[in-house]
Parts: sequence; C-alpha cells; structure tokens
Amino acid sequence: MPENLVNVCEEKVYEQLYREHAEKICYYLYYKYGDMEKAQDIVQDSFAKLWIDCSKIIFAAAKSFLYKIANNASINNYVHQKTVLKYKATEQKTYTNESPEFQMEEKEFMDQLNSAIGNLKDGQREVFLLNRIEKKTYKEIAEMLDISVKAVEKRMHLALTILRKKIGNI
Repeated sequence: MPENLVNVCEEKVYEQLYREHAEKICYYLYYKYGDMEKAQDIVQDSFAKLWIDCSKIIFAAAKSFLYKIANNASINNYVHQKTVLKYKATEQKTYTNESPEFQMEEKEFMDQLNSAIGNLKDGQREVFLLNRIEKKTYKEIAEMLDISVKAVEKRMHLALTILRKKIGNI
C-alpha cells in the first residue's frame, strides 16, 4: 500500500511506529540531554500527541513529527530547568525595605506572570523564554528550533500580545 494511504490512526500502524521509533527517539533525547527517565516521559508524551493528531499526520511524516515534538518538549524542559536553577542560584534576601503590601502585590504579580507564561502555546512559550530569559537572538532561536526568523518573530509577537492582555506591559 502506498505510504500516503496508510492511516496512522489504525492501531497496527500506530504500534508499528512505536516499535520502530520509540527506543531510537528515547536514546536520541538521552544522548542529547542526559536524562533517561525524562527522555522516556517525553517519548510517551510525543506518542500521545501523535495519537491525538493521528488524523492530521500522514504516515510518511510521522517519524519527523515524533522527533520534532520530542525535541521541542526537551528544549522546553531544558529551558525550564535552567530557569529553576538560575532562580535557586540567586541569593534570596532575608530582609526587605518594602512594605508587606508591596511584597504581597509583587508575589501576586509574579504568580500571574508565571501562570500567563505557562498558558502560552508551546512554541510561543519556548521563543519567549529563550529570548527573554536565555537572552538568545531571534536568529539563534530560529537555528535552534529549525524554523525561520519570521516564524520566531510571529511567535514572539503573539506571546507578547497575549501576555500584555493578561498582565499589562512587559
């Protein structure tokens, strides 16, 4: 049967894709990021996304779809971990000159900001964090994600538009 007629939503086809690619993707992520447990979790999530979108994915593109989803999830996880470590590394003040009201408003703002960032689409969040937290240029981000600079600009614009609506100017 020609590849373009093979339906990824058929259980046997989906299982075949899993048998052929799951272990390879897992090792690819492990070699790239060094965490086997996280790699296995990301592979499972990638196949879950494939199942959800199976009607939209042609068989010939399934492998590339899986690698792209897995790689993007790994990058998102990596950026998140770096942000967490950077936050932990900063010395936390044990005293402050700010009023308790200011401290409470600041905490509420940070909670609102983190929630808004967390609610962005994966691509938007990824570009926003790489640019604003990692200080990557649009060109560097485009190369990392294997997309055009215009796509990075569009994702950043959409992310900023959404964040401004939710929390004001950033």
